[in-house]
Amino acid sequence: MNETPHRILVVDDEPSITEFVSYALKKEGFFTDVVDNGEDALALATKNSYDLFVLDIMLPGMDGYELCRRLRSKTTVPVLFLSARDTELDKVVGLEIGGDDYLAKPFGVRELIARVRALLRRGAGGDFPGANHAVTASGITLDEDAHTASGEHGEIDLTPREFELLASLMKNAGKVVSREDLLRDAWGWEYLTETKTVDTHIKRLRDKIESAGYDPGLVETVRGYGYRFKQ
Repeated sequence: MNETPHRILVVDDEPSITEFVSYALKKEGFFTDVVDNGEDALALATKNSYDLFVLDIMLPGMDGYELCRRLRSKTTVPVLFLSARDTELDKVVGLEIGGDDYLAKPFGVRELIARVRALLRRGAGGDFPGANHAVTASGITLDEDAHTASGEHGEIDLTPREFELLASLMKNAGKVVSREDLLRDAWGWEYLTETKTVDTHIKRLRDKIESAGYDPGLVETVRGYGYRFKQ
């Protein structure tokens, strides 16, 4: 019997942030609701059952700290703060009023998902389905927890960016992944850059794959669309 995906409420008034965060969470299989103010967040929290709250601190009207206080009076569901304010005092205040973790902007997809998974495990009192984050395709196994990619010829030496690109492609093996989606996955917060950057890094990724003894053709170019990893 399949487990019900975790449900997460994201509260932030910056469209670029909510687009990025909700995209990343939904791609990982989480149900995600988004609001841009504390009042609507409280209304949804009363109406729905959530497994995690992701709160910006600088919200219009009721700020994230006050929203956290009010949520804490009703629930023990974990709270992850997002903020451009990265001082030690901001973090201490956020944690002392009931926050469980604090992620400073800018941040990447991998760090966001790692923090979310950790809080969900903590909130559930253990691990949850899909916690072994490894995928295998065409003889290569990519382990997101160990941050390795390896097969019969040994490990492929990848930079963090190359690893993120390979992870995005392998998790969608057999499917075309657009340059825009690769930018979001590998560059995270900074994904609004030139798509030509993806082409340059894909070339380096192929070189690394070939140097490790694997077929660089595993990463196929789909002209006019993006790239595809062979199944």
